[in-house]
Amino acid sequence: MTESILKDRELPDLTNDEISRYSRHLLLPEIGVEGQKRLKAAKVLLVGTGGLGAPLALYLAAAGVGTLGIVDFDVVEESNLQRQVIHSTRDVGRPKVASAKDRIKGINPHINVITYNTMLTSANALDIIKDYDIVADGTDNYQTRYLVNDACVLLGKPNVYGSIFQFEGQASVFYAKEGPCYRCLYPEPPPPGLVPSCAEGGVVGVLPGIVGCIQANETIKLIVGSTEYSNNTACSLIGKLLLFDAWKMSFRTLKLDKDTQCPICGKTPSIHELIDYEQFCGLKKQADEEPVEIITAKELKARMDAGDSLQIIDIREPHERAIAKFPNAKPIPLGQMARRVDEFDDKIDSVFICKIGQRSVFAIRALREAGYAGRLLNLKDGFNAWAREVDTSLPVY
Repeated sequence: MTESILKDRELPDLTNDEISRYSRHLLLPEIGVEGQKRLKAAKVLLVGTGGLGAPLALYLAAAGVGTLGIVDFDVVEESNLQRQVIHSTRDVGRPKVASAKDRIKGINPHINVITYNTMLTSANALDIIKDYDIVADGTDNYQTRYLVNDACVLLGKPNVYGSIFQFEGQASVFYAKEGPCYRCLYPEPPPPGLVPSCAEGGVVGVLPGIVGCIQANETIKLIVGSTEYSNNTACSLIGKLLLFDAWKMSFRTLKLDKDTQCPICGKTPSIHELIDYEQFCGLKKQADEEPVEIITAKELKARMDAGDSLQIIDIREPHERAIAKFPNAKPIPLGQMARRVDEFDDKIDSVFICKIGQRSVFAIRALREAGYAGRLLNLKDGFNAWAREVDTSLPVY
């Protein structure tokens, strides 16, 4: 039996309205009246109200989790609506936490919603997380995942983890008191730029709904307590990593062991406070790193209109170029850059284009490492800047 993390808490009574609302839960012996009271008493912090945070918030609110904290500093954009089902078209431009709170209260007015319209950082994470029973991580970047993990380990809180990319998702429960933490699974982050974000690589809209629902389910089980199966296998994802492929429609579960050498939850931890996670993930510019020169969309347009000789290189993949083409650009995908260095004329400025101006930085660095000596310029904010500022007939995607 996995005990409820609220096992020692004094529980509130349920009103007649709540008994009616949650009656389908009360009929389940695994939840019942006691479990529903625990849900009402629970405090869960959702980090992110995007693809994963949307179903998390909707289903935890519907389930009757008494207090939901939501942390997000972003605003709703039209491209979010393909998967972030807590927001609607009329919310475009609003803070995500405001939009999410309205939807949560619309689903269940009994829920106390606390919003943090801010970025979770090393400076505020412990103060925000300390008052919650569980943290559900719906972030999409490595620096925040390590931050959430470390804060949860230091505070003794369970971290209900989910991640998504294209058609693949992962879910687990990292709880250092009972099993491994995120660092036990991923001791080091991948090199910057190696793993594209959903904004660059894409994601099928239903995937975060599925993974976010799994996270919500794990959160509920932590609160009410979960029994074991007849084969003595614990129901919880503590010590397990669930892998889901939406395209192949397949699930796999891997066993995770606690790393005794883990720097934060091992036998002799070396991390005792929150660190600089941007530096840890290699996102801060190094002192000896040569800067990448940029050119804005309007500056590029002026040079093109003036007839300047330019090599415009579109590093986007073929399926991206099918969305919209960049005028007079030569397509060279990022993975082919170094071996096609002979196709460049080092007497002419080269301008590199990707979707949002991030992958093109790696193309420039790859050419430099290959010994190319010509001038290399990165289109600031990429194709989307061109579509917003120069040729508005093109789509922003």
